[in-house]
Amino acid sequence: MSRYILHPISDIPLGMTDHFRALERMYVGAPINQFFKPTIHIEDARAEVRMTVRPDMHHAANAAHGAVYFKLLDDAAFFAVQSLVTDAFVLTVSFTIYLLAPVTTGEMVAIGRVVHQSKRLFLAESTIEVDGKVVARGNGSFMRSAIRLEEKIGYR
Repeated sequence: MSRYILHPISDIPLGMTDHFRALERMYVGAPINQFFKPTIHIEDARAEVRMTVRPDMHHAANAAHGAVYFKLLDDAAFFAVQSLVTDAFVLTVSFTIYLLAPVTTGEMVAIGRVVHQSKRLFLAESTIEVDGKVVARGNGSFMRSAIRLEEKIGYR
């Protein structure tokens, strides 16, 4: 069951940290992440995704491809939302990104935060920083799906 009021970390009900860790395992175990090799930390209405940029993620001009930015921004916002939904997988409905600076090396750190929630719609924002500099921003809308959070999709 989803909660509809955001609570500070100290008010997280018992068992929610189990939900956050199960989401982290689901994320890391996803086939796409065998290529990207990101890490994730999930809290109440917030997620942080980290990934080191490698040359095999570059476009022809030797900087990270826009798909890398999108993946990190969407993943961080998505899992901030998913942290609030304990029964069903959420889906990205739409997502907008703003690429502010090229990244050639280093660790990209994406932070996602839920900024609005109603019974059916969630809105989240995310940023990517490299060495303390914001290099991208994004925002998206998310909704519950009919897919249950269960072990067969890696939620354990």
